[in-house]
Amino acid sequence: MGILDDVVVNAKSAATAVGKKAGELVDLSKLRINAADISGEINKKYQELGRILYQAKKEGAQEEDAVKSCIALIDELYEQLDAVNAQILLMRHKKVCGNCKKENSEDAAFCSACGAALDEKPEE
Repeated sequence: MGILDDVVVNAKSAATAVGKKAGELVDLSKLRINAADISGEINKKYQELGRILYQAKKEGAQEEDAVKSCIALIDELYEQLDAVNAQILLMRHKKVCGNCKKENSEDAAFCSACGAALDEKPEE
């Protein structure tokens, strides 16, 4: 019975580990989809801004309020995208070089691309 008990315990621990990893992958996929949605929304706002500027130039009108509003929305969306991308990096156990923006492993002290020192903990 000892061998059978060991097999059952090992199978349970393997199933638990697989379930945990699958959950992490699902969460990571959700974050990536969220980032793609935000990027799509940013592109729509850029197109809207272009239309506003085109119409204003064509008609000789001043649309500063609409332009400022659109720019504020784009800035807000970029902040959301940065937050989602930071979560993705944390889940992937990566950190980004402040100098060249290349991803490096979480335990790296220096950037593998440019050699710049990597911060221990990014300030939030």
